[in-house]
Amino acid sequence: MKKIVVATNNPGKIKEIKEILTDYELVTLKDIGCEIEVEEDQETFEGNSKKKAEEIAKAINMPCIADDSGLCIDAFDGWPGVYTARFLGEGATNEQKNEAILEKMKELNGEERKARVKCVVTYCENGEFIVGKGEIEGRIAQQPRGERGFGFDPIFELENGKTYAEISQEEKNSISHRKRALENLKKQLTKD
Repeated sequence: MKKIVVATNNPGKIKEIKEILTDYELVTLKDIGCEIEVEEDQETFEGNSKKKAEEIAKAINMPCIADDSGLCIDAFDGWPGVYTARFLGEGATNEQKNEAILEKMKELNGEERKARVKCVVTYCENGEFIVGKGEIEGRIAQQPRGERGFGFDPIFELENGKTYAEISQEEKNSISHRKRALENLKKQLTKD
């Protein structure tokens, strides 16, 4: 069974990835004692995902999977997009970021609140890349709702009217942008 390093220490991401890529032995950066921090300074999700996967794969001489994802609001040409995690600066909490988004959108209603969450997952081995992409459409809620999830989950409303933070982790994992990107990647990995 091929061993692949997953470039994250986020337990939720690792669990989700392991549930989809079952034909591989997946290990975390922590498992192999790797403390590399790759700066996400690219202009696209794909750029950041490729950079992380390539730098870590080279450093540890093993295949690596890395992802980047974010919230893209249609009315603002995809903002905050690649800057989702850091548009308010490094020290901002998820609550502060969500409040800033809601404040910026307070005059918008209905279709003007459309948004999507995008994810790009990159597999890198020996300098070669395989890229999987996924997204899910929804809208920005009028206020935060729900106790589950993290990041922008309480303000991202799905087509069923619930936010990501109002559905179970299992339900989220079955429909999420990351699942779609991983499924897309898996199809390409199993082609050979």
